[in-house]
Amino acid sequence: MVNQSDALKDFLMHSVGFDRFDAQIMHAFHVDGRVPFSRVAQVIGVSDQTVARRYSRLRSSDALRVRGLVDRTRLGHVEWLVRIRCTPDSAQAIAQSLARRSDTSWISRTSGGTELVCVTTAATPGDSLLLRELPKTARVLDVTAHCLLHIYSGRATGVVSKLSALTPEQVAQLRLTDLPATDLAQPTDLDDLDWQLLGLLRDDGRAPTARLAAETGASRSTVQRRIAELRAAGVLYFHVDARWPMLGLGVRTLLWLSVKPAYLERVGLALTEHPEVAFVAATSGSPNLHASLATRDIPALYTYLSTRISTLRGVQGVDSAPVLQTFKGAAGLHGPATDT
Repeated sequence: MVNQSDALKDFLMHSVGFDRFDAQIMHAFHVDGRVPFSRVAQVIGVSDQTVARRYSRLRSSDALRVRGLVDRTRLGHVEWLVRIRCTPDSAQAIAQSLARRSDTSWISRTSGGTELVCVTTAATPGDSLLLRELPKTARVLDVTAHCLLHIYSGRATGVVSKLSALTPEQVAQLRLTDLPATDLAQPTDLDDLDWQLLGLLRDDGRAPTARLAAETGASRSTVQRRIAELRAAGVLYFHVDARWPMLGLGVRTLLWLSVKPAYLERVGLALTEHPEVAFVAATSGSPNLHASLATRDIPALYTYLSTRISTLRGVQGVDSAPVLQTFKGAAGLHGPATDT
């Protein structure tokens, strides 16, 4: 059986306008979203100008964007995976309304257009205005919310990092190692400057330090130090927002797995090793494990479900739903949590 990572590399090598160096650049920014062009150039064996030119082309064509995102759990917040069943004629309007909120991300339509799935965040488990409002919304038939208990893979890792465009040795050369020591057991408090920087990095994760300093009124050294502190605290991570069809990934599918509690962590960790898996987390309720997949097509999805998921010990049931439309991606959580 052909490994999906190898299949995707082969696809990239034969895609019009997308070659090995483009794939390596994308992988490099997954390792470190703010790695200098010069270091990427040295690692992959091209000039600085080549890396800068190719990144500019990919970004201007909306094929690639590096975003600085916030891990709300590091602020002590709680994240919910919400499934919303609604009437077919209302799904579009409800999804667009959800997308305008600052406390939502990954809004997708599945199941023949009658179900919406999104992630929302709240300061405490009982503090989600969205979860209080949804059941009262006209044409919403049912709402199911699963608390994200533990994320095994996602955030700063994902499909692009599993393409193996770079060797382990090249990844090691690019990985950031000089972050300040931080107590990850304690939630992090942010000030106005932190939120300003996070807002700017959300739009452009590779925004030059000089521009960030000019727009925030802080010195360059302060900006560099604060970004390093935010990264070390796990609050700030960088997400490579790539057009999956350009990676040969035409189908995104959401999975809900019912796993025996004794096998939950074992199955979660096993899924992180699968090239098809972009995100996997343990959740409250039943089912108790959620994953997001990216496959080349529907036959590849069938192969994955029948040959990979079926062999995992402890899995008692699987519910799968191909995504029909994505209204909002990862770049949704920004700014102090609001109820508007």
